[in-house]
Parts: sequence; C-alpha cells; structure tokens
Amino acid sequence: MKIAPSILSADFSCLRREIRSISRADYIHIDVMDGHFVPNITMGPVIFQNLKRYTTIPFDVHLMISHPLQYAKAFMDAGADILTFHYETEDDIQELIRIIHDRGVKVGVSIKPNTDVAVLQPYIKNLDLILVMSVEPGFGGQSFLLSALDKIRYLKKIKEEENLHFIIEVDGGINHETAKSVALAGCDIIVAGTYIFREKNRNRIIKELKGL
Repeated sequence: MKIAPSILSADFSCLRREIRSISRADYIHIDVMDGHFVPNITMGPVIFQNLKRYTTIPFDVHLMISHPLQYAKAFMDAGADILTFHYETEDDIQELIRIIHDRGVKVGVSIKPNTDVAVLQPYIKNLDLILVMSVEPGFGGQSFLLSALDKIRYLKKIKEEENLHFIIEVDGGINHETAKSVALAGCDIIVAGTYIFREKNRNRIIKELKGL
C-alpha cells in the first residue's frame, strides 16, 4: 500500500517543517473544504502552491466543495497531481472528468459513507482514483465506519473483473488495526491524518503502515 498523510492534522504554523517530517510518504493529501458542502473551512490553493517548492511528493487534493467546476482550474494551477471531487457535488461529473483530464491531471471521485458505491459505475472506466470515505467528511479524528470495507471489496472485484486501473483510496479513522482491515479488503492508498501527525517520528509510522 501507499500512504498519503493528510495535512489537515498538521501544525499549520509550520507547514514546511511538517512536510519535511513525512518525507517517506507516497502522496500528500490535501483536504479542501468550503463550509457549505461540509461544515468546516480549510485551505485554498495558495497554501499548497507555496509548499510545492519544498517537496517532490505528489499532491493528492480532495475537494469537499459544492462547486468544484468553479475552482478546479485554480487547484490544478497550484500543483495538484491528483484532483478528487465528490460524486455528491452539484456540478456535472462527466464535465469535471473531462476538464481535469484535459489538463493532464489525474482525476478521482469520492463518495460519502451513505452513498452506494454502485453509483460510480457509469464513470468508473474514466477514473484514475476512487476515494472511499470511511468517516463523514468535514473533520479529522473520527472513528472508522466498517461499511467502507464492503465498498473497497466491491471496487477491487470490479477492477479485477473489468481489467481497470483506477486506484482505491480510503480516508477516515485510520490506525494500525483499521489499516490492516482496508489492506486486506484491497485498498491501494491509505489517507491518515491524526494517526501520523500525533507522533514525533512520522516516518516510522508511515513505514509501519506500508509494511501492512
């Protein structure tokens, strides 16, 4: 598995130092919230645009916003390597996929815990990544929802049966035990925030998660 620490749990007063502390990460997960789609507000593109000069780790940007069409270009200009938006968005999904791919950026779609994973079937062949939320999006530090495991298994089955190449990512409530569970279910990338950033030696935790 690959590991994507979520900087939502980092110390925003010293983000450059925090980024250096996760040098063994495969991706840096950046949660963007607008206070409307979810009840929290985080960061805009200017924040991680400035971080891009200090790391070569790809930026995995997760848009938890109501109108990603309005902001997709700004986040791609700022350096998003993967841009993920929600199925539950108010915008046109096919149009978003086209716009993101036209820029040469990988495109992901995320689903909330109460959304049936089967709704992604019409888009699945055009996706580079599917993000399964294992908590309600909006805040870090929540407990893992076991319903995410069935969604991961379903996606892995479809991926193998149809010879597709999308990445399966999971975000929310990750610790050592839940990481083992999602690994066995077929997850490719784990997003972990609190579990990594609460430790002094973040790279040791990342190494342990990769070892699962």
